[in-house]
Amino acid sequence: MQFKLSLAAVAALVAAAVAVPSADVPVQLMSRDDMMNWLRTTDADLNFVGEPIPGVNAPEGLASRDAQTTMVTYCTTRNDDVCGGTCAVYNGGPTCINAPGTSCISATNNVGFCDRSGCGHSCNQLSSCGTHLDSGFCYTPGTQSILVGNY
Repeated sequence: MQFKLSLAAVAALVAAAVAVPSADVPVQLMSRDDMMNWLRTTDADLNFVGEPIPGVNAPEGLASRDAQTTMVTYCTTRNDDVCGGTCAVYNGGPTCINAPGTSCISATNNVGFCDRSGCGHSCNQLSSCGTHLDSGFCYTPGTQSILVGNY
């Protein structure tokens, strides 16, 4: 017995597949509190860039501009589902961060990660992370620069 599909049947199957809504991939951005907790408890080697972070690399009582800044943590090593190794922590406003050797990223706002320096060539958004890691990190192999937007 042979099975034949007519053009109309194929079109109906395609239309049905397109009409079914797909589940949204959750945006996995780290809350500021979760980022602070990770910074205070990690055993990763941390280097800080940008504005001081009260309670982490500045006195607890120091006033910060939380609403105007994005915190981005980007690290060199992925071990199973854990991001670590040597990490840099950027705290500040819009910029392009030179980040060669980055393997994983987490941020308090959506950022772009690019495969070339200067935030150019092929870039993706953290909010569309393909491989989620523990503690709100995303696996971003080949990242050379990170674009922080205006929030």
